[in-house]
Amino acid sequence: MGATVVTVAQQKGGAGKTTLAAHLAVAWTALGKRVAVLDIDPQQSLTMWYRLRAETIGDAGAGLLGNSVQGWRVAGEVERLARAHDIVLVDSPPHAETEARAAIRAAHLALVPVQPSPMDVWATKPTLELARAERIRAVAVLNRVPPRARLTERMRTALADTGAHIAETSIGNRVALASALAEGRAVGERQPRSRATTEIRALAEELLELAS
Repeated sequence: MGATVVTVAQQKGGAGKTTLAAHLAVAWTALGKRVAVLDIDPQQSLTMWYRLRAETIGDAGAGLLGNSVQGWRVAGEVERLARAHDIVLVDSPPHAETEARAAIRAAHLALVPVQPSPMDVWATKPTLELARAERIRAVAVLNRVPPRARLTERMRTALADTGAHIAETSIGNRVALASALAEGRAVGERQPRSRATTEIRALAEELLELAS
């Protein structure tokens, strides 16, 4: 299996997990990668975005494939998708340790989005411990970061104290990210010169380096 498998995992809801997954998937296709997104979240938000994208663009964009399965089938589906893609990106459900464990176990890298607040950092620890138990490298990324927030650096320090690797790139709390998804697109396609696009592209490149 030659593909890089990245599971976006966060047992706390509301961290922006699916939004991050969709934007990263398109950013990786822009880098010339063949990307499959696999949705095992019962809410199926990533699947709905992909279907809207397919209706809007026709083929959902070159190099991008979407699929969804139940959590217990994730390992077999990841293996199947990995044979024809460079990256398999799995969007795992919150509040479901069994499915999250299966998704993390199938990955090379667990990406854990965290909002910069004490409660979010505390609630992230079970996800980091789950990745540690499965011996999968976890990368925490500060997401939905407000501008000029002094709390952000304190939360970065608090995350570092958990032993997690923290992505150098953080993602701001930007309306453009949600607006693009509402059209079945990603921010890099709507606003290629925006700050949001720059952050997503930088995170996509950083994660590829970490997973190599």
